[in-house]
Amino acid sequence: MNNAARTESFQEIIRGDKPVLVDFYADWCGPCKMQAPTLKQLADRMGDKLRILKIDIDRSRAAAQQYQIQSVPTLILFKEGKIIWRQSGVQPLHRLEAMVKPHAG
Repeated sequence: MNNAARTESFQEIIRGDKPVLVDFYADWCGPCKMQAPTLKQLADRMGDKLRILKIDIDRSRAAAQQYQIQSVPTLILFKEGKIIWRQSGVQPLHRLEAMVKPHAG
């Protein structure tokens, strides 16, 4: 993440015109660790057409509450501030690509 991204708030990021995939995770979560390499592959394939954010539910309890995160990992795809897709559990690369590509210009 570059310095400019660090100064943006979460709300500013998800309201942008670029799709944002948010991974709500926890360090203690085994399935979350399994999901991480898939998200890296997705980032490599999508390049700058997609932003991926990881939010630790233990460090960002307010965000976890706001989006009613009940289990981790939970992935939420935002575009222009709206939730386009949401799923809990480990997701395969082909499913993530299928969800993201129609929204990535």
